Amino acid sequence: MPVLVDAVLKKIPSGITGLDEMTGGGLPGGRPTLVCGTAGCGKTMLGLQFLVRGALDHDEPGVFVSFEESPADLAANVASVGWDLVDMQQRGQLVVEYVRVEPARIQEAGEYDLEGLFLRLGAAVDAIGAQRVVIDTLEVLFAALTDQATLRSELRRLFRWLKDRGLTAVVTAESGDGTLTRHGLEEYVSDCVIFLDHRVTSQVSTRRLRVVKYRGSSHDTDETPFMIDTNGFRVLPAGSMRLEHDAPKERVSSGVPRLDTMLGGAGYFRGGSVLITGTPGTGKTTLAAAFLAAGCERGERAILFSFEESPQQLIRNLGSVSIELEPHLRAGLLRVVATRPTAHGLEAHLATLMHAAEEHVPQLVVVDPVSAFDAAHEGRTAMLIRLIDWLKQRTVTAVFTSLSSSEDDDAHLGVSSVIDAWLSLETVESNGERNRSLRVVKARGTGHSNQVRELLITDAGLELVDVYTGSGAVVMGTARQIREAADAAEVTDRRERTEMRRRDIERRRRRVEAEVAALQADLAAEVAALERELGADARSAAQRASDAGRLRQARHADGTGAP
Repeated sequence: MPVLVDAVLKKIPSGITGLDEMTGGGLPGGRPTLVCGTAGCGKTMLGLQFLVRGALDHDEPGVFVSFEESPADLAANVASVGWDLVDMQQRGQLVVEYVRVEPARIQEAGEYDLEGLFLRLGAAVDAIGAQRVVIDTLEVLFAALTDQATLRSELRRLFRWLKDRGLTAVVTAESGDGTLTRHGLEEYVSDCVIFLDHRVTSQVSTRRLRVVKYRGSSHDTDETPFMIDTNGFRVLPAGSMRLEHDAPKERVSSGVPRLDTMLGGAGYFRGGSVLITGTPGTGKTTLAAAFLAAGCERGERAILFSFEESPQQLIRNLGSVSIELEPHLRAGLLRVVATRPTAHGLEAHLATLMHAAEEHVPQLVVVDPVSAFDAAHEGRTAMLIRLIDWLKQRTVTAVFTSLSSSEDDDAHLGVSSVIDAWLSLETVESNGERNRSLRVVKARGTGHSNQVRELLITDAGLELVDVYTGSGAVVMGTARQIREAADAAEVTDRRERTEMRRRDIERRRRRVEAEVAALQADLAAEVAALERELGADARSAAQRASDAGRLRQARHADGTGAP
């Protein structure tokens, strides 16, 4: 009976953020991976990062075989991302083999084999004990070879040689016309194929990555944006943004006390996402800046990404409404990153946002406005959702502003469904003036006000006041002030009339009490007089009785017995 062998595929970390998540752990260990794409899409950068990170992070030396660029050119090209290839070669972490091939001097005659390349590559691998290899690029190596049978044979031989040596390899190749590679053969003999694309849409360039195949492993097959920044090659696949972030119960102030009251009395949830939408001039940036200023005053770190105003203009404008950002900038709590949305493609903007956040480690972030990336930016919604999820995974409370003319515009932005709280600012025109209003469209996880508030932007900052609804119609601005003044006058008049009635009743009460007191006094006098009369009568009767007794005694005394 045959013995079953555990054939779990070994995977090697690529050293590229996001790519390992797409491939379920990395590139196939001990097998070749084909990276193909058009010129300038980042094939060489991906291969070099695979080697550099392997040597620095996993102590796995590597060999880079170049057919186009010399070691000096390669070192100069990657110095901008902080990689010192010369130092790594001196330390025995890396070997750069430059094989110069002149296609014009090659004639196809007799057998063609790669034995010389294998000898040279094998010597370099043995010299440093390399575990990783990059060959860049195949087109130069086979430029003068037209025999397809020989080409296929040598490709298979090259890939078999790499497998036999147990080397985890990245082989780059140029895209062909309608095929992944020029020869259309490389992808069939490779265990893993990664396709890079650099496209321009509406004069905006974007880069895309797709794992075409991965033998023996499941993988993400979606086309995913990637970027190359000062940290190197970076991929942020949508599949990596799983709904597994924490949901803290802690609350943070919005910077406007009355708004905190509308949001359940405590403000936003820590680590939540907030969308502030509204027409021009409704105070979106000001409301978002109040949130940042309140956080910095609590000692929290924050970043403001601005796509419309320079840092100096923001500081000046917000200072006019008593939102002072300059002290927080000087203290290092606040960082402002300003750039035009058309300056880069979406992946470059996303890289800038993520790189700044990784450096500054903020607790609060404001992106003002996300609507700057209009529909012409391909992948805008996916980019914003990736950013929202990325910030949530780091428990960063984020506020996004968006210019709109209606709720439909906000819904079409594509992110309103993943936002935790949504504030809508609107303008109301009446009586020859424009007034601002604020309402809470939604606030997940907390009770919130369903009423509209008038938003006032004053020299002292932001203030929310109740709109006037006394007569059934909602009015704001001077109309509200007139109605409130009329109501106040009516209340004052009613109070005065009530006070007059109170004083009149008080006078009548005192008069009645006086009359009652007089009547009581008269009654008391009559009672006293009656009591005096009754007392006199009693005394008179007693006197008469006494006199009669004495008289009877006197008559018995003389013996006559006469009455």
